[in-house]
Amino acid sequence: MSSVKSLKPSNFRWSICGLLFIATTINYLDRQVLSLTWKDFIQPEFHWNNNDYGNITALFSIFYAISMLFAGKFVDWMDTKKGFLWAIFIWSIGAILHAFCGIATSGILTGNWLVGFAESKEIIGTLNNISLVTSTSVTLFIFARFVLAVGEAGNFPAAIKTTAEYFPKKDRAFSTSIFNAGATVGALAAPVTIPFIAKSMGWEMAFIIIGALGFVWMGLWIFYYKKPHQHPKVNEHELAYIQQDQDDVVETMSDEPQKKMSLKQAFGYRQTWAFIFGKFMTDGVWWFYLFWTPAYLSSVYGMDSTQSALPLFVLYMITLVSIVGGWLPKYFVDKKGMNPYAGRMRAMLIFAFFPLLALVAQPAGSISYWIPVLIIGVAGAAHQAWSANIFSTVGDMFPKKAIATITGIGGMAGGIGSFLINKGSGLLFDHAHKAWTTVNGVPLLEKFPQYAEERLPDNLFEQLKNSGAVVSDGIDKGYMIIFSICAVAYLIAWFVMKSLVPKYKIIKE
Repeated sequence: MSSVKSLKPSNFRWSICGLLFIATTINYLDRQVLSLTWKDFIQPEFHWNNNDYGNITALFSIFYAISMLFAGKFVDWMDTKKGFLWAIFIWSIGAILHAFCGIATSGILTGNWLVGFAESKEIIGTLNNISLVTSTSVTLFIFARFVLAVGEAGNFPAAIKTTAEYFPKKDRAFSTSIFNAGATVGALAAPVTIPFIAKSMGWEMAFIIIGALGFVWMGLWIFYYKKPHQHPKVNEHELAYIQQDQDDVVETMSDEPQKKMSLKQAFGYRQTWAFIFGKFMTDGVWWFYLFWTPAYLSSVYGMDSTQSALPLFVLYMITLVSIVGGWLPKYFVDKKGMNPYAGRMRAMLIFAFFPLLALVAQPAGSISYWIPVLIIGVAGAAHQAWSANIFSTVGDMFPKKAIATITGIGGMAGGIGSFLINKGSGLLFDHAHKAWTTVNGVPLLEKFPQYAEERLPDNLFEQLKNSGAVVSDGIDKGYMIIFSICAVAYLIAWFVMKSLVPKYKIIKE
């Protein structure tokens, strides 16, 4: 405990929260580089289609899902400081690996390994076997995404565990909403930085520069983090505030190794299954908006990555409203006298109604692309508010020794949901691109039946339009279907969670 005697509580816990915010910002910046570079920079080089990109993002989700299951146990085993350091080290390496996929493709297919980024692109451009270029590059990007996923899976279990160490239960949703806003800020910063780095320095440098930020954060974490009862910047009054929940005091103060909750034990609780279902139904929605919105603006409205920078910036700026997600349950607890779980579930029900606006996003887009941009922004804000609270339900009901494990299990479920929506979206959009597109009022596949079983050429639609044909791309119908799924996911999740855990019940085993 700090030796400083002061009548005024210190506020160092918010500095720790700030570090969690920065880590989450970097996490989402690294995750966004691919979505903001593939359409304009990577696709022309490797000839990807929507399904190829969908496979990469879907497999990232499943790698992330499986890693989350073990990341929570890993963080509980290594404890917070070392666990977080390993996580961000691995994901930073994974982020930078993406930059070398072009060189590796050149090396594998032609034997030219010792080349630069520009030279590898020239070599790949001379190859006639486009399908081999595509499959090789996709495989390499999948490997890079695998390394990224393994590391990034540790961020939320470690951050939630840190929050439980430094904040009392009534403040955890608010502190979680602050660090979780890093996801929004990362997504916000990405479109106004990454496409311009890629355009001026090459897409490879976008991965390298953004990936290197993680190593800077590691130095800050090593310097600043200690357990609150060991930290010289936490005085006795702040420590008393942190430990105001009586069931937490002994657990926090003890330096003795504690018996961890096994996965078998964890799956035996209804509270675990409520968290699993809530994450499964809703995580994929955010990941869909994160990974596919740049492609949506490109496919439906013809924007390149620099033209979409402002709409994406505005969209993610709106999601910053999600900080209300931490304040609202605190209001219900402090002002309405509810227990933490009841206040959180009341707030989550309110947030679950906002995504319903996505039902009108695509139809209203015929008026202006700004309407779906604003609606997706509101839906994204609702998700982040929901997310801050669903994470905090774990700290409400489980002991600290189990928090990272339960968070990891829920993250695995969210990753599986994300895999399904990303893989399904890629398949659906390519199907809609072919089956629901018309050329001069005639279905595309009636006019060009050879493409029923073949890939569409990269510039087919552009060539048709240049020849004077009127092309109505059916991909907007595919987006309408996915938007509708995203719209209702939260209400379904809430009702199932409430039926599994109708009342507040703390697990003390």
